[in-house]
Parts: sequence; C-alpha cells; structure tokens
Amino acid sequence: MSKKPNKINFEASVAELEATIVRMEKGEMSLEDALQSFEEGVRLSRQCQKLLASAEQRVLLLTEDGEEDFLNDE
Repeated sequence: MSKKPNKINFEASVAELEATIVRMEKGEMSLEDALQSFEEGVRLSRQCQKLLASAEQRVLLLTEDGEEDFLNDE
C-alpha cells in the first residue's frame, strides 16, 4: 500500500492509520481490499504503540529519579 520511510514518524503513522480507517468505514471495498486495509491498520497500530513505548522509555530515562509520578499528577 504505502512506501516505508527510512525514519518512522509517529504523526505520519497516525495520519495513515486514520486514513485507512476512513477508507474501511466507507464500506465500499471488496473483501480482499478490506482485509489488506485491516492488515495495514494493524501494522500501523503496532508501529504507533512501539513508538509510544520508546518515547515513554526515553522520558523515564531523562527524569532524575526515573519515577512515573510526574505522569500521574492529579
């Protein structure tokens, strides 16, 4: 479907995932196209989850004590 960029970009991945969802919601695809779009959506979702986990890890490493309390301020 889409070309894989050298550097994975979270915002671009989310935008592509949203576009995939919109195409699927229209309901005008053949079964095969819908399956391919679903597979692409799963791939993009997993990619986004990995990028978020990596960002969270970086934030934790950059905090002085490594605690997550600052994320849960209430």
